[in-house]
Amino acid sequence: QVQLVESGGGLVQAGGSLRLSCTVSGGTASNYAMGWFRQAPGKEREFVAAINRSGGRTPYVDSVKGRFTISRDNAKNALYLQMNSLNPEDTAVYYCAADVVGRAWYYSTPSKSSWEYDHWGQGTQVTVSS
Repeated sequence: QVQLVESGGGLVQAGGSLRLSCTVSGGTASNYAMGWFRQAPGKEREFVAAINRSGGRTPYVDSVKGRFTISRDNAKNALYLQMNSLNPEDTAVYYCAADVVGRAWYYSTPSKSSWEYDHWGQGTQVTVSS
C-alpha cells in the first residue's frame, strides 16, 4: 500500500520561504512521476509543479516560475517543493501526488493533470500573511 505524507506547511510572512516535503512509503518513489497541487478556499484544485522519474523534467504553473523549485531524492523516497518569495496568493492547501499506476517512461514529461495521479497525500496548509 503506497502512502504519501506531506509536511512543512505553516504560516509565513510575505516574501518569506517555506520548504514542503512528501515522503513515500510502501513503494519505490523512483518508479513514479510526482507532482504538487494546491487548492485555495472557493477555488478548484490547481497544478503547481511536477517532476518525472529521473528528475530532469519539471513543468511549473506560470505563477510560480522562478520562485518555486520542485525536486526529489529517490534514495530517500522523498519529494520537495522549495517556495521562495511567497505572497498571499500562494495561500492554499498543498497536496503531493504520485502516478503509481501509470506506465510513464523514465525520461518522459510528467503530466499537469490531476487525473493522472492516483495516490495523494493528506495535504498541508500554507498561509502567507501580508
